[in-house]
Amino acid sequence: MPIGGKSVNLRQINIMKFGVVVFPGSNCDRDMIGALREDLGQEVIELWHKDNDLSAFTEEDCIVLPGGFSYGDYLRCGAIARFSPMMQETIQFAQRGGKVFGVCNGFQILCESHLLPGVLLRNANQQFVCKNVYISGKEGKALKVPIAHGEGRYHADEQTLAALVANDQIIYRYCDANGELTPEANPNGTLMNIAGICNAGRNVFGMMPHPERACSAALGNTDGRIVFETLFLNTVLKSINA
Repeated sequence: MPIGGKSVNLRQINIMKFGVVVFPGSNCDRDMIGALREDLGQEVIELWHKDNDLSAFTEEDCIVLPGGFSYGDYLRCGAIARFSPMMQETIQFAQRGGKVFGVCNGFQILCESHLLPGVLLRNANQQFVCKNVYISGKEGKALKVPIAHGEGRYHADEQTLAALVANDQIIYRYCDANGELTPEANPNGTLMNIAGICNAGRNVFGMMPHPERACSAALGNTDGRIVFETLFLNTVLKSINA
């Protein structure tokens, strides 16, 4: 891609380090690792839920909580995972300013851990939904990204929703192919078509759609790359341009 008048290959830039946490029941960790390592050319370290050492990471790096069914989704989605040794260390990492990204079950874990406000409830239709959807964010266009969840309906009280809007913490909303926010584009009954949010410090991000499943040209869709670039990689690219 062109940067500062010259062509720069993302795969040739060690932009940041990603640590992907694997819980019992995770099933999207390999997708996430492959997308980051193979499609985006980033350094990736696999992290086991029973470990508690993040000394290899700085605040410029990112810990990723992948999708799946951590601990079998017993009690509530993400309710048990929040107490794992690695998650306790991740909470401290986020509190120090380190970046954390949760996708699907990872988003649920972030809410259960109170790193993000609100909660993910059972889909309004009471069914598991698995399909491609469109989301709208800062990119200025609709992005096609898959979803696969049964508890993706974001809910929060009116005060929390007002704060999310006022602080520009809603990073993605479900939309149609033209980028319009419509009730029909909402796949799970989530409030305000919310697909993803961040914390007030803008270092913790969570979303239900799976950008890691839309990063390979072999799959016919690379819109997921745009999500990673928008949330994490553009900051370093701007510094290269400078």
